[in-house]
Amino acid sequence: MENKENSALTPKEIVEKLDQYIIGQEKAKKAVAIALRNRYRRLKLSEDIRDEVAPKNILMIGPTGVGKTEIARRLAKLCGAPFLKVEATKYTEVGYVGRDVESMIRDLMSVGYNDVKAEMQEELREKSKSIVEEKLLDLLLPGSGKKESKKNSPSPAGFITQINPNEVTIDLNKAANLDSINENLANQQKMDEEKAQEDSNNHTRERFREMLREGKLEDREVEMLVHKSMPTPNMEIIAGGSMDDLQNGMQGIMDMIQNGGRSKKRSVTIREARKILTEETLDNMIDHDKVADLAKERVEQSGIIFIDEIDKIAVHGESRGQDVSREGVQRDILPIVEGSNVNTKFGVVDTTHILFIAAGAFSVAAPSDLIPELQGRFPLRVELDSLHKEDFKRILQEPKNSLIMQYTALLETEGLKIEITEDAIDKMSSIAEEVNSNSENIGARRLHTIMEKVLNEISFTANEHAGETISIDAKYVEEKLSDITQSQDLSRYIL
Repeated sequence: MENKENSALTPKEIVEKLDQYIIGQEKAKKAVAIALRNRYRRLKLSEDIRDEVAPKNILMIGPTGVGKTEIARRLAKLCGAPFLKVEATKYTEVGYVGRDVESMIRDLMSVGYNDVKAEMQEELREKSKSIVEEKLLDLLLPGSGKKESKKNSPSPAGFITQINPNEVTIDLNKAANLDSINENLANQQKMDEEKAQEDSNNHTRERFREMLREGKLEDREVEMLVHKSMPTPNMEIIAGGSMDDLQNGMQGIMDMIQNGGRSKKRSVTIREARKILTEETLDNMIDHDKVADLAKERVEQSGIIFIDEIDKIAVHGESRGQDVSREGVQRDILPIVEGSNVNTKFGVVDTTHILFIAAGAFSVAAPSDLIPELQGRFPLRVELDSLHKEDFKRILQEPKNSLIMQYTALLETEGLKIEITEDAIDKMSSIAEEVNSNSENIGARRLHTIMEKVLNEISFTANEHAGETISIDAKYVEEKLSDITQSQDLSRYIL
């Protein structure tokens, strides 16, 4: 059930897709594309050699704002494999308060489980529609559901074989008196009335079914029992989980005690009821054990973990104070990257073939400050380039989600159209490069600051200019930013 369309992409196709969102950084894109393709190639090998092929983990080195995290984010959407992005700084050495590194595998397993569950539910969604429709009709017309046929039920008194309003056949040997006959006639009349009522209900139910399918009842409110999904206590704490896992587990137990998992009656619209009933129905239709097994296999064979800010746990110079904990985190990460078994609530996960991509600016520490064993586990190193004026110009215009497109679309919701000229883009790119070189280099994130400053006044009064078109040129940009850019101190704090 893995996303076959994306898992079978060639390295060139992967790079082309990344190019739609990320400008430059060709070396990093190629390295990631090859790594992804190798996951696909490995799964095609025979079992005897497949286990011997270890993933070639990647270390991305480059300043902040050049696309390291964006590459990871786009990779997550591109590949059908379970993907998790974590920050190395949120983990602590075993023995310290905080999250232990094994929790990243548990988190990845949860991602894989949710992915497989969503895929299975999507396959069953069409099948669930008829079941949900019947439940919605039961809410709209309580008691109108199909009842058990009474055709085979025995005659009430057992002595009248057939009753007809015009002709009544009586077993005289069993008839006691006229009252018995009248009683059975009344029973027959009651059955006829019930049948007529059932036919009427069925007719009404079918009319409501048509209206439901035509969307005429979406805003009608009904009362329904909503089953509050109680979080399962995290029993991984028994298997050596962290203090964080212990707190989550205890909270889950407390919620279960307080609420008791009881259902709650709510008044909801048909639109909301459909969503709730669909979720409940799909959850009941899937095999959760099968989901866990498929997710575990997918995580072990093609899982990817992106570890950001790895330079923040590198020990520069002598180890003192909290640096001891940082080195401890590295030593805890090492067995996970090398390959070990981690206990999760879905079973034991082998990390041997999970691909790890680490990234960091390494502005203070260097990759050589990582412990040698961990360095050896990231054999592929890719340096990302700093961004310059031409890169900023392309970032403003070319990507599918370009900044200019975003701001233009936002202001169009107010009926205001803005046109940003080529010379304005050129000016903003120049200012971004200049400020990055004179103060802290934050890469493409500088463009967000500049765009906000340029469009600040327009955004504030946009509703007053509905139906207008405002042109933004280089002169306008210069007017808005000249005071700030001319003062080094101001640009350091404002831009």
